[in-house]
Amino acid sequence: MTPKNKVRLLFFFLAALAVCSDALAQTTPGNPLNIDLADMAQQAVSPARISTTMTLMFLLTALSLAPAILVMTTSFTRIIVVFGFLRQALATQQSPPNQVLIGLALFLTAAIMLPTYERANREGLQPYIRGELSAQQSWDRGIEPLREFMFKQTDAKSLALFLKIGKLGRPKSPDDVPTTVLIPAYIVSELRIAFQIGFIIYIPFLIIDMVVASTLMAMGMMMLPPVFVSLPFKIIMFVLADGWYLVVESLVRSFN
Repeated sequence: MTPKNKVRLLFFFLAALAVCSDALAQTTPGNPLNIDLADMAQQAVSPARISTTMTLMFLLTALSLAPAILVMTTSFTRIIVVFGFLRQALATQQSPPNQVLIGLALFLTAAIMLPTYERANREGLQPYIRGELSAQQSWDRGIEPLREFMFKQTDAKSLALFLKIGKLGRPKSPDDVPTTVLIPAYIVSELRIAFQIGFIIYIPFLIIDMVVASTLMAMGMMMLPPVFVSLPFKIIMFVLADGWYLVVESLVRSFN
């Protein structure tokens, strides 16, 4: 583009900008571009608009936290922690990979939690969709099956700890325990049970490591890492005992 054409284009742009400015400056009643900034500011700070904005903000926050809430209130925590202990006991590094373990844990969680969520859907969500319950009533009925599931897996010691932290008195019934107290107590109980299961899983593999290390020392092969020799024995023992079947079966039964 030549300098002369550039100058012409610049003048054309300035002229168009001037025309648009004149159009926006007009305040005739029939002008659709008439914008009252004061009215817009007044509407933005109105109670109804603020309430809608806050509701939308809380909804987006709840949706962003939904995966973590679902993980922390289901059987996923115990399952994935036990799988982590199992992989460390086998000393197979990244085999099975994290994606496989997380996928298996998610499907097991879905199988274990299916009756609970079916009941929550039947008693809480579907009546709300049909207009038979209000939002609060739907929430109370829908969360009750999940609370019953968590109460069955939560020990009294963990529950008493968080009641003490929250400075709450001794509850007369499970209904008196807030959900905000029940969830952390449930998570601590799940971690305790998962570590107990992990310790039991570790014992046979630890025995193999000790036997192999003692044998190598007796043979004077101290420069050879025991893990290289014990790994095949641990894998073959795990396969012959059908270890994955036993671990999965034990995890599922631990929630019954």
